[in-house]
Amino acid sequence: MIRMRARGARGFTLIELLIAMAIVAILATIAVASYDFAMVKTRRAAAKGCLMEGAQFMERYYTLHFSYADAELPACSADVTDFYAVGFADDPTVDAFTIQAVPNERQDDAACGTLSVDDTGVKGADDVAACW
Repeated sequence: MIRMRARGARGFTLIELLIAMAIVAILATIAVASYDFAMVKTRRAAAKGCLMEGAQFMERYYTLHFSYADAELPACSADVTDFYAVGFADDPTVDAFTIQAVPNERQDDAACGTLSVDDTGVKGADDVAACW
């Protein structure tokens, strides 16, 4: 005698598989966007650290030479220089300097833009409160 399968013992339907794939795709999109946002924030933090190291270097230079003029910034690490151009906004003078980190095309940082710090410790960005 041949047994017939019960009607309820079938596999997944095509509609169910498409819905499951759509849910996975939505979750993957959210995860990638969150990852990109986290990477921008991480690179921004590295750039801020490099700016602060540069400002501290300039202060040490000033205590030895009584001037900021003719100072050269130490190089930042590759995790900063790959995404930001770090340097002086203008040539340092005897009593003032401004160091800035300008994001390049690999660092899409529209929220903050160019980060900066000067000899008085004033920090700059498009949105200073959110970025520093």
